[in-house]
Amino acid sequence: MKNTIIQIYEVQNPKEGEALAGLGVDHIGSVLTDSAQRGNAAIRKTVQAIQQAGAKSGLIPLFKDPAIIFQALDYYQPDFVHFCDVLSPFPGDEATVACECDALLSLQSEVKERFERIEIMRSLCVPRAGVSQTDGIQKNILSFVERFAPVSAYFLIDTLIGHPEDQSPQPVAGYVGITGERCDWNIAGAIIKASPIPVILAGGISGENVFEAITTLKPAGVDSCTKTNAADKQGRPVRFKKDMQKVQQLVEEAWRADALLRLNGK
Repeated sequence: MKNTIIQIYEVQNPKEGEALAGLGVDHIGSVLTDSAQRGNAAIRKTVQAIQQAGAKSGLIPLFKDPAIIFQALDYYQPDFVHFCDVLSPFPGDEATVACECDALLSLQSEVKERFERIEIMRSLCVPRAGVSQTDGIQKNILSFVERFAPVSAYFLIDTLIGHPEDQSPQPVAGYVGITGERCDWNIAGAIIKASPIPVILAGGISGENVFEAITTLKPAGVDSCTKTNAADKQGRPVRFKKDMQKVQQLVEEAWRADALLRLNGK
């Protein structure tokens, strides 16, 4: 049985990338915060340092222009590109989301054709536990799985803030992620079981709950950003700065979970 993939975001400098790889992190992701970042020398050095350290490098582009995305992929040459646009799973949003899906599917198909070496990760938006209409939500997400699997190498499950009656804004408008909150693990488990490609679980993953996440849901990987960030004096997470002790705890707990699953033959 393979070890669970450990993925950490948001890493923007080479030394931090090398340190994370040294701790045993498998996937190390950086973020292009806007289209002006399509040619940032420091982030390119980070991508290269991660690759040289033996980990996979990933990039999240927080912009939508395909031409600029292609320029960025040409410049950085990451191992995978991660698209995390919000795709609402709420019943009633299907008509709007259908148009968005068509555009995103076209983009991913073109990336796959142009950049054969670069894998594609697609985020799937899962609400927090307790929202209504869970059957309809799960059905819609599984329809995204079916549509996007042929043009993706991985899915990543992340937490969507809000609910059909009150869709609160995401931390980054138009994109899912960095909430530090756990999604509905019942829906996540159904996605993991149904998906024909590997699924990485995100959403509030930390050293405190990663053992439970792996042994309960058995995802292909786990992803952490907010819960492994450094904290300021008020205890708030600091973006783009990792706490290596938190990362080490997460890695050790993930490995402990893998060892238990191997022992039990699961």
